[in-house]
Amino acid sequence: MRISANSKAQAAMEFLMTYGWAILVVLAAIAALAYFGVLSPAKFLPEKCILEPGFLCEGYKVETSKITLIISNTVEGRTVTINSITVGSCSDTNYNTELVGGGSSSKLEIPKIGGSCNNGAVKDRYKGDIAIGYTEKNTNLTKTMYGNLNTKVE
Repeated sequence: MRISANSKAQAAMEFLMTYGWAILVVLAAIAALAYFGVLSPAKFLPEKCILEPGFLCEGYKVETSKITLIISNTVEGRTVTINSITVGSCSDTNYNTELVGGGSSSKLEIPKIGGSCNNGAVKDRYKGDIAIGYTEKNTNLTKTMYGNLNTKVE
């Protein structure tokens, strides 16, 4: 019995079509999951507030119109004065807060009373870069420390 070239081609084509449809269905399912946010990695990321070495973000809270940070200076013998803070789109330059080295901390609200910024709706994920301008007391040098904040809006 002799098998013709047409029947081999037909078998190959049926094989490819069967697996092609299966792959297409899997891709459509993945696209649907991604569209509805099931595969969103932001939902699984931990909340964090990270600053440069020498400074510690002890606490944080992001609300719809303001951000509160509790920052401490962990370097023994170094006193700094915080001049300005920017977190994401919120910023304020009217600070004169002194942090004594060795663990003193301060509660900072951005913006201060009377100001406002838009951080999104309650339960939304918030991710913002932190930039804090400060002056070292011993050297009178003005510097900027950087960090980032990742949490939920409360």
